[in-house]
Amino acid sequence: MNGTIQLIQLTPNELQNAIIEEINQKFEELKTSFQPKEPTELLTRSETSKLLKVNLTTLWNWTKQGKLVSYSIGNRVYYKRSEVLQSLIELKH
Repeated sequence: MNGTIQLIQLTPNELQNAIIEEINQKFEELKTSFQPKEPTELLTRSETSKLLKVNLTTLWNWTKQGKLVSYSIGNRVYYKRSEVLQSLIELKH
């Protein structure tokens, strides 16, 4: 293909409108992709244990078993609130 585009039965006005519509659509897609996302809320071990109403030993066991994912910076351990809440499973009665 040599890069030639043939426009058949398309008026210059229709072509202009089609181009403008496509540009507007791409612009909207770009705007939504650059929307700031919610910041990740980090919880300390203490805050996480209070949220789940368990003691620190249980929290440590759940982390070791892979039920919860922990993150660290230096000697500090954190949990992502969204991941803690997602780890809760629905009980079937």
